[in-house]
Amino acid sequence: MLKVKAFTFNPVQENSYILYNENLECIIIDPGCYDNTEKEELKAFIEDNKLKPIMLLNTHCHLDHVFGNKFVAETWGLKLHIHPFEKKMLEMAPASGIMWQLPFDNYEGELVYMKENESITIGEDSLKILFTPGHSPGSVSFYNAKENYVIAGDVLFYCSIGRADLPGADYDTLLKSIKTQLYVLPDGVIVYSGHGQTTTIGFEKTNNPFLKGD
Repeated sequence: MLKVKAFTFNPVQENSYILYNENLECIIIDPGCYDNTEKEELKAFIEDNKLKPIMLLNTHCHLDHVFGNKFVAETWGLKLHIHPFEKKMLEMAPASGIMWQLPFDNYEGELVYMKENESITIGEDSLKILFTPGHSPGSVSFYNAKENYVIAGDVLFYCSIGRADLPGADYDTLLKSIKTQLYVLPDGVIVYSGHGQTTTIGFEKTNNPFLKGD
């Protein structure tokens, strides 16, 4: 079983996730921890539960999702996994931080590139990598069919969708990603989004105003 622990970090109120199993291995997804207090909160959960971080993943590389990459990588000796189309976004993140008056030290280590439709394995569990661009050129979502949830980044929210007015974003591509990658999942699948509360695929298919009736 791959349990989910969510944190809400930084002034943008981004959701960061730790996924961990019964063997106490864990994956850290989108660490948005910005200040030392938030970094210590993330670290304390891992240490208090005697977890062993084995992988660092980004759904996409907008600044609020990558603030803590460097801290996580250096603390636990991890390499950053991203989609290759997100490399430019990662490189742009510090400039965005200055623009938003949120300067930070960016991850500058080795990158491991993820490919869509492949799987990430942790113990007996796996996450299928879904290619869900539109909010960002290389956005990916992580689908756990066994436990019935998807980590969707900023693609799909409760009654909303990701912004499509940012560099590299495209509204039509975003809608296509949701329809062809997320809405084909079972209705009961829980959606863990990059911001806000959880939702389900079925609820969004019925109620999301951006795609209702499509």
